[in-house]
Amino acid sequence: MSRRTMGAGDLLVRTGAIVFIVGAVGTVATVAPLLLHTRRLPTPAYFVSMLMGVGFAIALVGLLRTAMAQRTPPESGDGTDGGDSAASWDSGDGSVGSSAPTASAPTAAAPAVPTVPAAIDPAAADTVQAAAEL
Repeated sequence: MSRRTMGAGDLLVRTGAIVFIVGAVGTVATVAPLLLHTRRLPTPAYFVSMLMGVGFAIALVGLLRTAMAQRTPPESGDGTDGGDSAASWDSGDGSVGSSAPTASAPTAAAPAVPTVPAAIDPAAADTVQAAAEL
């Protein structure tokens, strides 16, 4: 039997679920006398029912923490971004997903200049062209 490692917010989610259940039991305990027309519980018992919302908030923070941990890739330390998939790798020669990357030194590419067709906005096309010449 293998033991699963706990993620970034798993403990918060479990704690929040337990606090929520305690609050739910407290809510049932405080509402039951009102429905059964018996004597009301003392005020501190109503504070226990507030734990339901607190538990929900704790679990939500745990879920958000887990989501943020899955969103950011782990740092590998070797300068890479954690691995490239073959489908998204671009060798720079126009072929996407080549099976073997070329071992060439990185070159400084000219920044891409957006172009605006003159038929859409002639003034914007002149401004973009003037900025490109700088």
